[in-house]
Amino acid sequence: MLTFTLGTFAIALNHLLLISALALATFVGWRVAKRGGENPESALFSLFLLGMLAARISFVVVYWTHYRNDPWQVIDLRDGGFLAWPGVIVVVLATLYRGWRRPGLRRPLGFGAASGLAFWLLATFSLSIYEQGTRLPEITLRNAAGETVQLADYKGGPLVINLWATWCPPCRREMPVLENAQQQRPDLTFLFVNQAESMQSVATFLETQGLSLSNVLFDGGGRLGQAVGSMALPTTLFYNPEGRLLGSHLGELSDASLARALENFDTVPATSSRKLPCPASATC
Repeated sequence: MLTFTLGTFAIALNHLLLISALALATFVGWRVAKRGGENPESALFSLFLLGMLAARISFVVVYWTHYRNDPWQVIDLRDGGFLAWPGVIVVVLATLYRGWRRPGLRRPLGFGAASGLAFWLLATFSLSIYEQGTRLPEITLRNAAGETVQLADYKGGPLVINLWATWCPPCRREMPVLENAQQQRPDLTFLFVNQAESMQSVATFLETQGLSLSNVLFDGGGRLGQAVGSMALPTTLFYNPEGRLLGSHLGELSDASLARALENFDTVPATSSRKLPCPASATC
């Protein structure tokens, strides 16, 4: 499961874990403060923001080549571009500094920050292990010609699957990024699996936007999203040649966040050429 869904509301599990860690840290710090000390609520929230800022700045520095032509993208957090470990290190150092400067805050802040970080690290590691144990679903889809294709037939090489719809603004914004990646990375197979829309509406959208995409497939019932546990769009999945999930990204991809996601394939050995179920045309 990649998202937590309640009615029409959906949130990525990694975001939910982060919010839960902050809530746990605040609760633990408050309980400890009741036995003596200052309430660390505001300090914990400021540490959370500081950690997020450090994680974002670190990501931008590492992937600066993808931002330098459009610096305004640096403040567009919708791409999910954060590096966790620099943020964790900054939070730990800032916690130690605040505890040293304010003895009354030391114990509540220390217990709160430690419990939140421990929960987040353990939960994130468990989620990663769970995700990487999942396999490519056995799903039947249709290509633009209306022919039936099996998703499992695409195994045999690195695979990127994008779940999208024309009515989804983030999907529309990230399409040029994915189109460029498909052209630049012929060693990867990109599948654009439309969710519950007609072939005509998708063809019209691609034509009016001037997009040339190979391997556009149709999932009329949205079964693929249900199978992978994501009801949010866009969702992008990364599978190794054996059909094992390497990683996922919920939300809009930028050049930088896609570049980072594609690093999942750096250790994937090259495979021999394979026959795809559908020829590489603009709408297949």
